[in-house]
Amino acid sequence: MTEINLQVSEESIRPISSKDVRLDRYLSQELPNLSRSRIQQLIEQGNVHLNGKLCISKKISVKAGDNITLKIPEAEPLELKPEEIPLDILYEDSSLLIINKPAGLVVHPAPGHQDGTLVNAILAHCPNLPGIGGVQRPGIVHRLDKDTTGAIVIAKTEQAHQALQAQLKAKTAGREYLGIVYGAPKKESGTINLPIGRHPVDRKKMAVVPVEKGGRLAVTHWKLRERLGNYTLMHFQLETGRTHQIRVHSAQIGHPIVGDPIYSSGHSVGVNLPGQALHAWKLKLQHPVSGESIEVTAPLPQIFTTLLEVLRRRIGSRE
Repeated sequence: MTEINLQVSEESIRPISSKDVRLDRYLSQELPNLSRSRIQQLIEQGNVHLNGKLCISKKISVKAGDNITLKIPEAEPLELKPEEIPLDILYEDSSLLIINKPAGLVVHPAPGHQDGTLVNAILAHCPNLPGIGGVQRPGIVHRLDKDTTGAIVIAKTEQAHQALQAQLKAKTAGREYLGIVYGAPKKESGTINLPIGRHPVDRKKMAVVPVEKGGRLAVTHWKLRERLGNYTLMHFQLETGRTHQIRVHSAQIGHPIVGDPIYSSGHSVGVNLPGQALHAWKLKLQHPVSGESIEVTAPLPQIFTTLLEVLRRRIGSRE
């Protein structure tokens, strides 16, 4: 069982609300690797103490100076089987592995995807991985959506896992994406600062949701890379890492990602895309052991470059 101790500070509760801060919302912000529903479950099951007293109410308010102890029971092991799935390895040493994930590859097993995932492939490549970072998602530090391609890092030791997650939380690790969106933004760059949470009606989707209704801070920086007529090649840099963050933010400002099956209803672009035209292009981090700066660039997938070529030809034919 893992035990986490937190002391509430003014700085930590200010981004959530100027009013009373609910216990589950505070824990959700401080522990981004746990879903809010999982945190609520832990509270209800008696795994949280507030100022030394058992707390089973997710709605109780916390304030600066409070002490919270959270116990996380060991996860029930999944039947994870190593599978010989080819990996496009961008970097590897004894502490970490960075791969270029293809479209269509689910990162970790879940209902409906018990095998054929990145985790299954990693277990075959790294036999000593089980248990690192939790048995259900061994080695996984962050995730990419099924049809988002590009660089993803996997920790090969518990030390590396904790260090890399700390870098993501402290925003010292950088994640840059390239995406093709519908439309042509008027500005050359900008920042989208809109909280993201579960869609209030369609629970399979994410949406811009006010913080007071459960949304979590989400910040995306963007700039234009290339204007392509009625389409635009965009560069995105994440400051936070919410589920579907770039996809939701892009759609919210009126420029959804081309090919996005959930957040875009755009017409066909003449290229048979496997999903959204979004690619995790660069990953910057500090090595968890040596402290050395590592920057890895994931080559664009062929379908992405094909789409770019098609759009460029269309512009050329109009000139």
